[in-house]
Amino acid sequence: MDIYQKLDAAAYLRGNEYPGRGVLLGMSPSGKAVLAYFIMGRSDNSRNRVFTTQGDDVIIHPYDASKVEDPSLIIYAPVRTEGLQTIVTNGDQTDTILTHLRSGGSFQTALQTRCFEPDAPNLTPRISGILHLGTPDFTYELSILKSADAAGTGCNRYYYAYPALPGLGHLIHTYEENGNPIPTFQGEPRRIDVPEDLDAFTETLWQNLNEQNRISLYVRYTDPVTGRYESRLINKFGKD
Repeated sequence: MDIYQKLDAAAYLRGNEYPGRGVLLGMSPSGKAVLAYFIMGRSDNSRNRVFTTQGDDVIIHPYDASKVEDPSLIIYAPVRTEGLQTIVTNGDQTDTILTHLRSGGSFQTALQTRCFEPDAPNLTPRISGILHLGTPDFTYELSILKSADAAGTGCNRYYYAYPALPGLGHLIHTYEENGNPIPTFQGEPRRIDVPEDLDAFTETLWQNLNEQNRISLYVRYTDPVTGRYESRLINKFGKD
């Protein structure tokens, strides 16, 4: 087994009916900082969502506000930009991390104050990432907060720190596969081959997420020195 093998994103996603929400960070072959975030849904409440942009941030809104049942775990800002640091998460811990950074804290100190989602029996993990830009040799971090047992009596916290390498990304997602309850992600973030072309990568990710369950996708390629970026956004419902 080659532990340094890079997985093909299309094949990896195509083989999983329900990875849930996913965060990918990495570097393009030419040195751009790459960020991708996708959401999926099985219930009507989870599927009733769209991504919108607000300045440099991404916000989730209900597609049909009249159908919102419980907004607490589905409406949040998955992407926040603070100077040359970009945060991406699957919940309101985005703002927890932002608050800690602004007060002199860090990605890890922020997540020490958070835990998995209170959605028994799934006990959905909180997944988070941050790009530390400002230099061509940028770095990034990923984290997953998971229940220690089926009863949710404790929280296990896992942190991963990476030097950016050309053509390599790391993907972490909430669920290992579909199920009831849904089994949480296992092991380390997956090593994913990252191409140069933003549009091609966006299309690859979107087309290989399960058509029934995919909801929204956001992809950003950033110059790590200047912070200037290009992005693409796809919503299943409503306007992109």
